[in-house]
Amino acid sequence: MTDGSLVSARLLVFRVGAQACAAEVDQVREILPRLPTTRIPGAPPVVAGLVNVRGTLVTVVEGWRALGLPPLSPTPSPEAGPTGSTIILELGQGDGAGDGEERRRGKLIGFTVDEVMDMLAGGETTLEDRKGLPGVDPTLVRAVGRLNGELFIVLDVAALLGPILPS
Repeated sequence: MTDGSLVSARLLVFRVGAQACAAEVDQVREILPRLPTTRIPGAPPVVAGLVNVRGTLVTVVEGWRALGLPPLSPTPSPEAGPTGSTIILELGQGDGAGDGEERRRGKLIGFTVDEVMDMLAGGETTLEDRKGLPGVDPTLVRAVGRLNGELFIVLDVAALLGPILPS
């Protein structure tokens, strides 16, 4: 694999629609149950809306729309409530070695997923160079791995979410 930064990276593996994906754990701030969002007028369809996470407004992106995938199931009725999880990602983190406030904080973005599957410690899976997978934009893929015989893609979160949200 050519991306040496992923060799020892811990990965959070999740499912968006029928596609298994992963993101580096260092970019994940927290995982919440799927939260109802407040729609933002004029926002692109990929943006589900805003949620309040302990006093901080976070923009939430529909995972399946961001990846250009069909939804896993039809939209549930409002009475059923939202299903799945919202992963709160931190984009543009500082590279400082300090903890807490010493490190520059990045922008928080919510990313909806249908299922959180596993967390893999560095070295638990073999990652291969990114490949062209059907239905997935190769510029969004950093590597491809395998979990329980199923392929998953390691997403380039900055490439995926950066163009959607203004800086």
